Amino acid sequence: MSKKPNDKAEVRVEGVEHALTKAEQFIETYQNQIVWVIVVILGIVVLYMAFQKLYVDKKSEEVAAQMFPAEQYFEKDDWEKALDGDGNNLGFVDIISDYKFTPSANLAKYYAGLCYLHLGEYDEAISYLSKFKSKDKILSSIALGGIGDAYAQLGEPEKAVNFYRKAAGHRSNDFTSPLYLLRAGILLEKEGKLKEAGELYERIKTDYAASTEGRTIDKYIARIKVKQGGN
Repeated sequence: MSKKPNDKAEVRVEGVEHALTKAEQFIETYQNQIVWVIVVILGIVVLYMAFQKLYVDKKSEEVAAQMFPAEQYFEKDDWEKALDGDGNNLGFVDIISDYKFTPSANLAKYYAGLCYLHLGEYDEAISYLSKFKSKDKILSSIALGGIGDAYAQLGEPEKAVNFYRKAAGHRSNDFTSPLYLLRAGILLEKEGKLKEAGELYERIKTDYAASTEGRTIDKYIARIKVKQGGN
């Protein structure tokens, strides 16, 4: 004999009541532990908010003035003073150390990495640029491309190409993407990887024709075809 609709409804209600009873039993058994977990979570939230308000916000206001001279030295290509300061003003290295957790300290890692890159200290450049984090599509791409430049100078073409590809594909745009695709292609071409280089050149022609690199890419494509024809 089949169950009536009311019977099915009663079964569902009983199931819900059973589940509620088990939940109530669990809460009753572990009540103290649950309260402590909630207290700990609230404590962490309060501590974070206090840290953000009392330290990070205060330091962020303070460091803004400290960054300006270092940025000016950077704009003038005075890499050493930008890094280490001039005796009166802090450089990027001190800003990173003295103003940890602030947005300015994070940005200083970007600047410091590029300074070290220009000074030929490639391992330091890689270290600082790797620690820089940003949602800005241009700066984050340049940081990845800078790591690629450093590896290229260190004689590690495979790593360099890998970072150039990352830089090109990271939040694609008409400024940095074709630039790093071209650098990757040139390095691959030097390594004799003509097919891969040609594919990157063709990609620039197809996807970034209006860019600076796109307007001159035909000569690179033609050169690859000549080399491939000679093999």
